[in-house]
Amino acid sequence: MAIVSPASATPVEFNPVTHQGTQDPATLNVIVKLRKDGAGAVVAKLANGTDRAAALAKRSGLTLGLRREISDLMLASTVDLGDSSAAQALERLRADAAVEYVAIDKRRFPHATTPNDPLFANQWYLKDTEVSAVNAIGAWDRTQGTNGIVVAVLDTGVLYDHPDLGRGDRGGNLLPGYDFVTETRQANDGDGRDANPSDPGDWIDSTDRGLPEFTNCDTSTSSWHGTRVAGMIGALTNNSTGIAGISWNSWILPVRVLGKCGGLDSDIIAGMRWAAGLHVAGIPDNPTPARILNLSLGSDGACEPSYQDVVAELTARKVIAVISAGNEGTVVSSPANCPGVTAVAAIRHAGSKVGFSSLGPEVTIAAPGGNCVNINGGPCLFSLDTTVNTGTTIPATNTYTDQTNSNLGTSFSAPIVSGITALMLSRNANLSTRQIQDRLKEGARPFPTSVPDDPTVPTCHIPQNSGDIQLAQCICTTSVCGAGMVNAAASVAAAERPIAAISLPTSVSPGQNVSLNATGSAPACGRTIATYAWAYVSPPTNPPAITGANSSTATVIAPTSGTLTVRVTVTDDQGRVDTADVTVGSNSVNSAAPANAGSATSACATPVVSGTTPTSPGSSSSSSSSSSSSSSSSSSSSSSSSSGGGSKGGGGGATDLFTLTLLGLVTLSAFTRRRPIQKPRCIC
Repeated sequence: MAIVSPASATPVEFNPVTHQGTQDPATLNVIVKLRKDGAGAVVAKLANGTDRAAALAKRSGLTLGLRREISDLMLASTVDLGDSSAAQALERLRADAAVEYVAIDKRRFPHATTPNDPLFANQWYLKDTEVSAVNAIGAWDRTQGTNGIVVAVLDTGVLYDHPDLGRGDRGGNLLPGYDFVTETRQANDGDGRDANPSDPGDWIDSTDRGLPEFTNCDTSTSSWHGTRVAGMIGALTNNSTGIAGISWNSWILPVRVLGKCGGLDSDIIAGMRWAAGLHVAGIPDNPTPARILNLSLGSDGACEPSYQDVVAELTARKVIAVISAGNEGTVVSSPANCPGVTAVAAIRHAGSKVGFSSLGPEVTIAAPGGNCVNINGGPCLFSLDTTVNTGTTIPATNTYTDQTNSNLGTSFSAPIVSGITALMLSRNANLSTRQIQDRLKEGARPFPTSVPDDPTVPTCHIPQNSGDIQLAQCICTTSVCGAGMVNAAASVAAAERPIAAISLPTSVSPGQNVSLNATGSAPACGRTIATYAWAYVSPPTNPPAITGANSSTATVIAPTSGTLTVRVTVTDDQGRVDTADVTVGSNSVNSAAPANAGSATSACATPVVSGTTPTSPGSSSSSSSSSSSSSSSSSSSSSSSSSGGGSKGGGGGATDLFTLTLLGLVTLSAFTRRRPIQKPRCIC
């Protein structure tokens, strides 16, 4: 695998958790998707997952065990290979007429840097003084978010007692959530799946590396990655202490899918479905479904069909998955490369691609990922500050990252976009997944064509394969870094536009009237539709008449040959507009616009109320090391609640803040170290 040395001073992120754990060579963990019809339907009708796995085992002649159900048609299973190779077992399963596809149940890692510890209060990326800064201040003039929007953080779990996050039932912004990490050693909290997504720590030491699951994992301290991501999205704000979150008032739903050495696809996929409000066998349904899923994780490889299935389910529910592109400086990692997701690349303060950021045509948009500028040691000037903990293994003191305890990575570009999306939905909850993506792009600013600190920076190119690595900064284009640099103020303004909808007739005949109805159009929250206007796009000259051209319902005459294109312009009471086109043929009519976009009422998100949140860092059966910090956790939470000032008000500040010597960011060579992402999902 080729490694390209950076040609510029751009630091390359060190990713501490990249290697996969080993799997017993005698077994193979797989995800099996049954067909909806034929033999697959017969198997799917069996009473439960155990019976379905047994039926597949009988059909294939393999020893097949059920690990868990993901959905009625999708099973996480273990194949006993016996004398067969993995390839032979997969071939036999895939040849079964009942099976739509079989995928290896890969492990994924969080995309992040090694955490150190203490504080820096200069959130440059939320302002508008740097080229890539997102101007959240301008967005806050329009909205500071609403408690009707839930953002799910699928990650390592969270620290409920961090004073700038806090429990939702005690004035904080963290909902109860769920822990989907199944394997006990990986979970590190004493059991498998449970109702407590608290983060017990994900450290890997020499003892762990002696276990088969962690043989290929790097030793590392605990990352507190989920807590860092959560703080980027929605740290408690306007409290004169700590940091500001992007969406002040939205809820954070912790969904724990990563533990020691990353997480498995089957757990991640189940967590995605549950977070969006879909049923997962054996798990109580989520009472507070999320509209936004943040996944700062990934690994190499193509998008698995299992992820494609889940993304389709999310899209049908108007749920958006925001996923970090990866930190390898090469092709976009999976599942960020899946169609329909919002993949986020990282840019420097100057708007050029950060050396570590992966890139390619799959990227939707770019956001700050942190960069240091200094190449001879000293503070990391453009770190992204967020909530974290000082514990190297189990939780210790809650604190914040800063210039000497830097926070870098596409892991933290993604939550910037998630937070902005929460602000957008706070103004217009009617937006569909595609409409959210389109309006994020609409608000994006163009990439700069040069950077002042290095006029020789080359233009980024599309990676040809995973060995085509661009670890130096490069000039972004829309071919590799998405539609542009995300901008909170402009994207929120775009979200506030109405949504044009057109209801079409079921049949069309040549020369006959065609009725086009736009009454299903919907305004943003607190707005009303003021006017409708219909006009021809084609033919551009001497078009036929439109009856009702200035009303919600218009009538045109179907042509006897060729097509007509008609456009409706919907304007709200603030003068904001949206348009939609209809193509009318002699026997057909079609439009990409929805038939109904919602209502003025549904545009305003319904408030969500938090259930009872966990009160200890681990599960009821967690190890003594995890449980030992529960008393301090409760104490910190009480302090946070008493100073919070009411439900979803401001939170507390840092606890025992201190400064550490900058380690690992001393020279350019330290920044250029690259570790390939393996099969497991990793922190990005």
